[in-house]
Amino acid sequence: MGTTNFTSPLEDEADLRRADSLAREIFTEVANKWAFLIIDLLGEERSLRFSELRGRIEGISHKMLTQNLRMLERNGLLDRTVHPTVPPRVDYELTEPGRALRQVVHGMCDWTHTYLEEIDAARREFGD
Repeated sequence: MGTTNFTSPLEDEADLRRADSLAREIFTEVANKWAFLIIDLLGEERSLRFSELRGRIEGISHKMLTQNLRMLERNGLLDRTVHPTVPPRVDYELTEPGRALRQVVHGMCDWTHTYLEEIDAARREFGD
C-alpha cells in the first residue's frame, strides 16, 4: 500500500509564515531602482556581460552593480556563468523565477503608464 504525505494544519501554517517572511525579505532587497533596471535589461537579452550592463544602466557605479548582481544571484533570480577565457568572460542571465519577476516589474511599469496623469494630479494637489 502506498503512503500518502499529509501535512498538519500547524505545518501548513508554519510554511505560510515562512513563505511570507521570505517574500518580505526578498522584496525588501529587490525593490530598488538598480535591481529593477538589471532585471528589465536581462529580460530583453538572452544574457549580458558586466560591462554591457554597466554601459546600459545610466548612473550605476561598479560597486552598486556588483552588489545588486550578487543579491539577485543569491536569491535565485539570475545565473552567473564564468567562461574559461583570458580574460575571463562572465555572463548574467535571468533564471525562470527572474523572468517571472520581470513580468511583475513590467506590470508595475504598465500600471504607472496607465495612471500617470492621475498620479501627477494627486502629487500637484498634495503640493509636490
